Amino acid sequence: MTTRDPAGSPRRRIVEAAVELLESGGPEAVSTRAVAAAAGMQPPAIYRLFGDKDGLLDAVAEHGYAQFLERKRAQLDPDPQDPVEELRRGWDLVVEFGVSRPELFAVMNRAAGKGSDAAHRAGLEILHGRVRRLAAGGWLRVDEELAAQIIQATGQGAVITWHSTPAERRDPALLTVLREAMIAAVTRAEPVVPAAEAGPAAAARALRAALPARPGILTDAEQHLLHEWLTRLSTDPGVPHS
Repeated sequence: MTTRDPAGSPRRRIVEAAVELLESGGPEAVSTRAVAAAAGMQPPAIYRLFGDKDGLLDAVAEHGYAQFLERKRAQLDPDPQDPVEELRRGWDLVVEFGVSRPELFAVMNRAAGKGSDAAHRAGLEILHGRVRRLAAGGWLRVDEELAAQIIQATGQGAVITWHSTPAERRDPALLTVLREAMIAAVTRAEPVVPAAEAGPAAAARALRAALPARPGILTDAEQHLLHEWLTRLSTDPGVPHS
């Protein structure tokens, strides 16, 4: 599902065949010979286009991220009336994808650490945009980076726990409880007007979230220094930071 892989192209056919084999038979089913046969091609084509099986799996992860990003963008509200509810919907979308497509989700997670996929980076930008809106509205109770890490960790943990639990013991309430624990960890019950909170933390978080992204207002050095100062000031004394 990338612009460089138009429908019907050899690369696209191989990736889609690999995804189908992965989801029907697990990673063991994704051999170069089986993928080539499913795509109606010869095994040397895989090595020519992807280098090796790891390269093919990276392309499968990229394909998965592109599909997921389409769903994420379709749900995206550029001006949400309730940013906390927007966070809930976004978390649910990730978990639903992981629960319904476990093998693809696992391959995507393994590839995520490489950070080279544009669709993955775009998905992270959507997440960080949600976190910035929470901060700007006075909802965020922890640092933005920590909030993003908590959101990601609880979503991935929910999916991993769901699939590692025997089917007869799975309880959908687990997903709801984990989601609400995440909400409680990163947001306040009510937005805080910066002046109403003792200390500068809320004001610093709100100002940092509202900093202009376009160049010309501040130099790069000024922007970097201001961001560093606001990051220090925004530390919530009630939350441990390393």
